Amino acid sequence: MHPDERSDELAASLGGFYRCWVAYIGLELGLFERLRDSGEVGLTATELAGAADCVADPIGAWVRAAHATDLVELRGDRARIDPDMATVLLDENRAEFLGGQVVSAVVSTLDYDRMVEFFRSGRPIAERPPRFHRAIERVTVQDISVFFQEGLAALPALVDQLSRGCSVLDVACGGGRWLIAVAKRFPATRLVGVEFEPDSVARALRHVAEAGLEDRITIEAREIARMGYGPEFGLVYLQDALHELPDPIAGLAASWAAVAPGGRLVVFEWCLPSEPDDDVTLEGQLLWGIQLDELYQGTRMYTLQEYVGIHERAGVPEPSVVDLPAGATLFVTTRPA
Repeated sequence: MHPDERSDELAASLGGFYRCWVAYIGLELGLFERLRDSGEVGLTATELAGAADCVADPIGAWVRAAHATDLVELRGDRARIDPDMATVLLDENRAEFLGGQVVSAVVSTLDYDRMVEFFRSGRPIAERPPRFHRAIERVTVQDISVFFQEGLAALPALVDQLSRGCSVLDVACGGGRWLIAVAKRFPATRLVGVEFEPDSVARALRHVAEAGLEDRITIEAREIARMGYGPEFGLVYLQDALHELPDPIAGLAASWAAVAPGGRLVVFEWCLPSEPDDDVTLEGQLLWGIQLDELYQGTRMYTLQEYVGIHERAGVPEPSVVDLPAGATLFVTTRPA
């Protein structure tokens, strides 16, 4: 490839960097929502600034930047958002939702002031601030959609089990969004969420209370590797959480110990590519970029084969592997009745 082409390719990546920030601002200030609600008529920059209670001049620059990066359409002096783009940025109930990923990616970079030093020393940062955990919660919304739309479609026996009613344990439940979604869809279930990060515990308790589900969902602050549950849950679930645990092997062993006879352990993860040839796909680019962030904070993502190896070292029987259309993977292990 000619140097000019390489230059254009890298310049496009720089444009993508700014596009993420433009999208982040639009999400955090509710600009995309207001444009969506305005329909085909759209809004002028002045109208948008007034509706969002913002200053007109920066909003005017944002509208032009959003138009330049193909996030909104500008017709004359009125901006509108394409319905499909609005779905991707705002519709949390669709597997295509990426608004949470945008927020998480931008918020993660706010901690990168020591990233270069990390590569020299190998010492990860001590702790992520609460803003990071709140951003990660917004990412889990997409995972929840993928689980309900694609995961449950691949596991009809689990749907039947949840419909009939069973006890459910969500390990490293974060802000409790998955628990609430399951409780609403399957009213016969009773659920427990375990979380070790204090800010996430507080958010989970608040979200459950706001949903009016305190009688069916219990949130407990526990160290995952020492949860101490016996075989009492029909479903033990880890959503994009196994790789985040301080000790994944001990955490998975404690999770398997909590599965009742006839129950299931289900691990939802996005797996790193196993082969270098797969790195150059869009999914590979995103996953290896996220891996840098994981290593920086002292955790790591794994390949599919490595996740199977973690199951083996944790004393869990070899799981069934379910590849989902969105790119995520389910590892499912059933305890004999």
